[in-house]
Amino acid sequence: MTDFQLAINPAGQLVFTAADGSVSVGVVPVRAFPVSAPDDGLSLVGADGHELAWIAKLTTLPAAQQSLLQAALAQLEFMPGITRLLGVSGFATPSTWTVQTDRGDTQFVLKAEDDIRRLGFNRLMIADRHGVHYLIRDLAALDKHSRKLLDRFL
Repeated sequence: MTDFQLAINPAGQLVFTAADGSVSVGVVPVRAFPVSAPDDGLSLVGADGHELAWIAKLTTLPAAQQSLLQAALAQLEFMPGITRLLGVSGFATPSTWTVQTDRGDTQFVLKAEDDIRRLGFNRLMIADRHGVHYLIRDLAALDKHSRKLLDRFL
């Protein structure tokens, strides 16, 4: 059981009501570890920039509050997951990559090999020249062609 309530107002803003009855409108959820532990460590930050509540584990909240926070986070975060590499313009950077993501097919420019970062053993984050980050959640799940293209940059 939480000592606060969450709701969405008619303007689409997240509304936080504390146990003492104080209300904060325009609350923003912020993940402490958005890639490595997305459901662990979530801060609810008020419009003034101060933390209103800390949630150690998102799954400990009631289902209704989890849904509200997941929806709010989905609006704030944009990190498509690469599911397949369709092609690479060349093996020297900068190069144009054509990829299939969980949000559709796209192309982006990889400026430098340093823009590919390992996140643990089997996970990669790739930043394009515009600062958009793409996530490869499981290297082993990629098809052989995708892994072969990617190996040239790792």
